[in-house]
Amino acid sequence: MIYLDHAATTPVRPEVFEAMQPFFSEHFGNPSSLYGLAQEARDAVAESRERVAAVLNCRTSEVVFTGNGTESNNTAIKGVASAMREKGRHIITSAVEHHAVLHPAEQLEKDGFEVTVLPVDEFGRVSPQAAADAVRQDTVLISVMLANNEVGTTQDVAEISRLVRERSAELGGEVKVHTDAAQAAGKMSLDTKSLDVDLLSLTGHKIYAPKGIGVLFVRRNTPLEPLLSGGGQERQRRSGTENVPYIVAMGAALELAETEREDFVSRTAALRDRIESGILKQMPDTKLNGHPEQRLPNITNLSFTGVQGEPVLLGLDFKDIAASSGSACSSASVEPSHVLMAMGLTEELAVGSVRISLGRESSEADAEETIKALPEIVDRLRSM
Repeated sequence: MIYLDHAATTPVRPEVFEAMQPFFSEHFGNPSSLYGLAQEARDAVAESRERVAAVLNCRTSEVVFTGNGTESNNTAIKGVASAMREKGRHIITSAVEHHAVLHPAEQLEKDGFEVTVLPVDEFGRVSPQAAADAVRQDTVLISVMLANNEVGTTQDVAEISRLVRERSAELGGEVKVHTDAAQAAGKMSLDTKSLDVDLLSLTGHKIYAPKGIGVLFVRRNTPLEPLLSGGGQERQRRSGTENVPYIVAMGAALELAETEREDFVSRTAALRDRIESGILKQMPDTKLNGHPEQRLPNITNLSFTGVQGEPVLLGLDFKDIAASSGSACSSASVEPSHVLMAMGLTEELAVGSVRISLGRESSEADAEETIKALPEIVDRLRSM
């Protein structure tokens, strides 16, 4: 199979699996216990936390391990909103966020919060000035993703943060900045100081760790009400016995992704460009979605007029090529992508989109086979 859906999930790397495997059986202790076996597990969690903190350029105490990216986003948004509700009940987000951000925001609306959803331009970019203009005295949180999971467009989070904080200070308010960086790991810098964010969400299965482990960076002194209460693990921010094998995997995978980032970016960008040029040359009535430059190196999103994305994906699957029509979390839906609609695409173009996302195993042969197969499938569907 030619796997071109790495934005949906990735296989566990052998190095990562090897690192986590002993903690299923040999070093199985509960980190909260006192004896030696527990100390082994506790040390492993601490080492993984150090690895994550090094990539994020933050304190180890600011790293919170969660169950997945969705939990990280929910904890950031609901946790800050709940902790700061006496200071204000207004939050800001964008129209192209993952549903793990948009749906918590919608839930907060039912709880008395006001939500401003920022529009995007035709490339899926948020205007930093528009974000600042949306700030009110009672704004307590803004959440804008670092890189989009469907089209790969990246946001200038640092500039958004700078302008938003300046505007909030002028109004006498206090705003916290969150970014969903799940797709950016291993492709962009995650330096939380340079990004100037208070909270940042990650998930392991986008970077060759298992499904079921996430990270939430919480800057020191950021008000946060936990979603889960109980044993008080993760400095009272996420109760529950630590998932030691998966935490070990997360630290190993993130460290590897950062170490290999420059090579990954250059190699996958070249493959992405080859696929795009090869398809667009054969099919001029195809639209490239997303920003042509400010985007991830491994994602391309194409819309084909006159066809729907799902039959195209089935045709690719018949040829043992796995791709996607957008977010894997909603790929079973026949509704047009909210991201593409927010970018101004017609419904016809939105439902006719295909996302190709490359990974560390992707090759030139994969690219050439895709360039050959995709136009054949689309032409056949159009003729029908």
